[in-house]
Formats: sequence, C-alpha cells, structure tokens
Amino acid sequence: MELFGSSGIRRVVDKEFLQLTFEVGLVTGSSYHSVVVGCDTRTSNDAMRCAFLSGLLSAGATASYAGVIPTPTLAYATRQFDAGAMITASHNPPQYNGIKLVNPDGSAFDPAQRGQIEKAVSERSSRVTHWEKITECTPYAGAIEQHIERIVADFPDKLKLKVVVDCGCGAASAVTPHLLTCLGCDVVPLNCQPSGFFPRDLEPLPANLGDLIKAVKSESADLGIAHDGDADRIAVIDERGRFISADKLMALFARQLGAKKVVTTVDASMLIDELGFDVVRTRVGDAFVSDELRCDVEEGSEDRFGGESSGCFIFPQVSLCPDAIYAAAKITRIASEHQLSSLIDRIPSYPVLRGSIDGEKSAIVRIEKRLQNEVESEGRLETIDGLRLAFSDGWLLIRASGTEPKIRITAEAKSEQRAREIYDLGFKAIQDCLIGQERATK
Repeated sequence: MELFGSSGIRRVVDKEFLQLTFEVGLVTGSSYHSVVVGCDTRTSNDAMRCAFLSGLLSAGATASYAGVIPTPTLAYATRQFDAGAMITASHNPPQYNGIKLVNPDGSAFDPAQRGQIEKAVSERSSRVTHWEKITECTPYAGAIEQHIERIVADFPDKLKLKVVVDCGCGAASAVTPHLLTCLGCDVVPLNCQPSGFFPRDLEPLPANLGDLIKAVKSESADLGIAHDGDADRIAVIDERGRFISADKLMALFARQLGAKKVVTTVDASMLIDELGFDVVRTRVGDAFVSDELRCDVEEGSEDRFGGESSGCFIFPQVSLCPDAIYAAAKITRIASEHQLSSLIDRIPSYPVLRGSIDGEKSAIVRIEKRLQNEVESEGRLETIDGLRLAFSDGWLLIRASGTEPKIRITAEAKSEQRAREIYDLGFKAIQDCLIGQERATK
C-alpha cells in the first residue's frame, strides 16, 4: 500500500480518508510515544485532527495539539517531541487535506519510516491499548511565539521596509505579518484572515498572484511575499512588481548564506551549477532534500543550503523543514541591503519548457532504452527520479507524475531554439513508446 506522495499523504476528504487518518494515527502512536499535532486553516481540519488524535491516543501515545500553525512552526516545536504531525494539504484545493509527519530535527519522515507506516496500515498490525493507558490530548501553547523568537534572534537590526504579505488565508496569516512587524517593517496584509475558503489558488505561482503584484505597485512597496496554505513555500515579488523565480531565489539565498553546497532536486535550473556551488540533486520532494541535508548536519557541516523550484527552502541552522517564514525574514533583510531587482537581474536565467502527456509510469522503462540508443554519445543519462538527460548546454527531464496518470517533460537550455530541440526529443520519445505499447496490447 503506497500512501505517501512526495510531501506526505493527501486525499479529497471523505469517509475513507477519515478512516485512513485514524489508522495512520494509530500506527504513528504505536511507534512514537509523544507527538505534537498542528493544522492549517482548512474547513475539514477539525474532523481530520480528531481522527488522527484518536488514533494516537488509542495507541497509548501522549498527544499535544498546537492549534492552527504553519508547517515550519510545527516542525520547530517538534524538537521537544518524538514526532510531529501537520494536518494539511499544503497548496492543494480546499476539498483536499493530508498528513505530514516530521522528526524532531524538522525533517520529513524518511523512506524507511514511511515504509514502516505503510506496511503497518496495510496489515492493520497496530492494536488499541488498554483503556487505562489512554490519556487526554493536551494543548501545546506558544509554538508560534517560539518560532518567531528563534527567527528574530538572527535579525537583530530593524529592517524598516514596506512589505505586502499575501498569506492566501492560510496558516501563515497570524505569523508572517506579525514577524515582519516585529522586525520593523510596515506590513500591508493581503488575504491574511485565516479561512478555509481560499480567495486564490494556493500554489504561489505568477498566475495566482495578480492581486499581490498590483498591491506592490500601488503601495510602492519594497517587495511582496506570498505563501501557500501551510507556509512551507514562498513566492517573492520585487519592487518593480516582477515575480522572482524560485531558482533565482535559491541562488540568492545560497549566496547570502555563504553556502558552498546546495542540495536541490533534479528539476531545478542549471543556473545553480553555473554559479559555482557544489550541487547535489535528489528526487523531487522536500523530504528527499532534507534527508540529504540531514547527513551534512550530523557531520557538523554548516555551509549547506537546500531548496526546490517549487519555492521550498531549507535553512539547516534552524530546522530541516522547508521554512517559508524564515525565508520571508531573510529576503526582507536582503531587500533592506540591496535593491532586489538589481540583485535578481545579475543572476542568469535560461529558457525552460514544460509539458505532459497522458501515460502510465511503466512507460518510463521503454523511454529510457530509447533515449539511451538515440543520444548515447551526446548526453549523460541519470535515473535519480525518472530520466534526466544532461547535455553540455541544457537538460531534459522525463518523470511520471506522482498525482496523475501523466508523464511530465521539462527541458532547459541556453537558447530558446536548443530548449525546443531538447523538449521535442523527449516528447517524441514518449509518444513513440506509448504508441508502441498501444499497438502491442491490441
């Protein structure tokens, strides 16, 4: 039974998912004695958290509820517990909800931990404890204040900027505006009232941030900041009202932190490599980035940074959880010292093409063989996550979607023409393999 995607468990909320949530809570409580639980602002959160907490308590675990908080805030609080659980579907539509499980260092449950839970849920091997050992859920107060206090400690100087903050009516609504105010900023709130009825699509993409871009311009603000539903992602608008790509943000953060090594995913831009960092690539998903960074933290390495093209950034000195709250403070500090637009314009950018074709994951094996035969002498084929073909002037990524029966294609190169050539190479390989499969089954 495969429950976990690239970032926790997510489903449309219905009877079956609520029953599954209880089972996951029961299994988690059987392995982790103390667990802290938090939620984002979705209307289904009370039902979901009660189902999960019921499972935890039924297993005999001690459970604490931290309230409506962002995922990085929950992760920071988890350092005092054996594990943490965030009830959230992140940037998914409001009818979805989910469960993210984190370790005391803030990292997401690793493949071994996820596999253990999936196996136990599938086998229904966990048992309800004796009634005398079932305790009450206790409130956990102060998680937001502790997280803000930790962040403020790294930013002692007043920043004195005008910042528009769009929280999408998600979990950061009571956190990021308050944090930036504490840092001395004049905050213009936008969609900062907690609500499970979201005024925009929660994924912080340019197409969803029109109101934020308008507000930055009309308010003559120094920058704009947007979050997704649980604030593990950030998007930034510069003072000219331009969306800053997450890849450029990643490079900017890494430079400002003095990082030598950057851990990122196979779909991140090659501009990270061009800037001279020691780049380590993982599968798509912040859990894989944090797992790689965990090894460095355990070895005592401090010049490390991690991130994804989705807008997730991990600051290991605070936590191994993507922390868009800390990122908001960091980008505001950078903007107080330099004009954001000038900094961003000095970072290179390359044309990127993205698309998808309906198809199953099984086709990847056939596509790999075809690409190996066609471009054996031209590029280097990597299979960390799907197929990534690296050329001297660009790259092609073909991977199965984790949520839909689709095969996704991404191509980046140093020119539009070359990006199109690489993209078409991948598109044709997928089409030919899918057509061949269709003929074989007739």
